[in-house]
Amino acid sequence: MKSPTYGEIPFKRVFEIIKEYIKSQPDEKYHITVGADSQNFNITKTVVVIAVWRVGKGGIFFYEVKNVKKINNLQQKIYYETSISLDLANKLTKALQKENLPYDVSIHVDIGRNGPTAKIIPEIIGWVTSCGYKCEIKPNSYTASGIANKFSK
Repeated sequence: MKSPTYGEIPFKRVFEIIKEYIKSQPDEKYHITVGADSQNFNITKTVVVIAVWRVGKGGIFFYEVKNVKKINNLQQKIYYETSISLDLANKLTKALQKENLPYDVSIHVDIGRNGPTAKIIPEIIGWVTSCGYKCEIKPNSYTASGIANKFSK
């Protein structure tokens, strides 16, 4: 994964940084979000992000870029983005549980009520919640529609 602060680092180090960040101010409230966005070029460039927000006091984030064969179907792209977000959230959640760290992991999906993705909102929210995560969509899905979007361009 990559970080604007720490450069390119493996997931194990990402988790250690997140753990240190939470333990440095353990009485604060944290929201941990995972989200992805993608853009089509000659391939589909997908960016998946972990963001840790210390509520009211800033945060840190990490991202990974995945280039895959071009996905032209919008619905398939959203399913792919959601799938890699869930995979990363599961990996992160297991690590947080193992360390007994408080966690509030949610999935941010780059879909909204206005536009062509509106029709798949119930399916995506149902999928994410059935996996045990809260699901945020636009305008609240800042990890996907903000951070990941910036790095996917």
